[in-house]
Amino acid sequence: MMILTDQLGTVHSFAETPKRIISLVPSITETLYEMGLEEQIVGITRFCVHPYHFKSTKTVVGGTKQVKFDKITGLQPDVIIANKEENTEEIVSQLQEICPVWVTDIETFDDTIQMIKDFGELFKRKTDAQKWTEKLIFAKTDFETYMKDVPFRKAAYLIWRNPYMAAGEHTFINHLLEMNHFTNIYAGREERYPEVEIRKMRIQGDPELVFLSSEPYPFKEEHAFEIGRATHHAKTVFVDGEMFSWYGTRLFKAFQYFKQLQKRLSD
Repeated sequence: MMILTDQLGTVHSFAETPKRIISLVPSITETLYEMGLEEQIVGITRFCVHPYHFKSTKTVVGGTKQVKFDKITGLQPDVIIANKEENTEEIVSQLQEICPVWVTDIETFDDTIQMIKDFGELFKRKTDAQKWTEKLIFAKTDFETYMKDVPFRKAAYLIWRNPYMAAGEHTFINHLLEMNHFTNIYAGREERYPEVEIRKMRIQGDPELVFLSSEPYPFKEEHAFEIGRATHHAKTVFVDGEMFSWYGTRLFKAFQYFKQLQKRLSD
């Protein structure tokens, strides 16, 4: 009997190691795959785009906010992996009637490390978990050394349009912005993803940089022009949303991406 606690503090009991996994979080699907659990993953969401071949080899059970309960029940999962931000309380509550739902809660790099260690325990993949935690800690330390003399710059990170929304405080995105020495002008807001008026951006913090994320909203050149007009001098920069919002093993690639981004911004 295994008794383990998830990141929300829920205590779970497992008679044996879970063999059939459903992942409702794209970055976690990738992480479980990288930890050698491809065979055990039986269900994913339509947003789980990595690894690419999963869309033809795994059962899609819906999205992150709406799932098909009949499909999930039919897959007879031993555990469902969810996330506090990605999946609603209502969905988690309903899914708990099918099988245990392991909920992750990620705001920081350390939370990611804990998540991977938890998966190592839960799925008997301690060696893979140790390999990945060591790789990520090394990559983070290397990036911090790289950033040592890079000055801080004021920035805004937009994730949506109509209405415009930005990443605020207590988000994983904000944590990675801080690691990149970007001071988020919306970090002081009460909401984690506040609505913003781009014409007021100058008086609300006057950012030097405005990042346009590739997801969840697909920003285009005309939006960069619109924002540039409103902010007058802020530089609009298109960035890979996966690198700024996918926790888990993706962080290893993210730290390399951040170096490239820093070089691009310094040119």
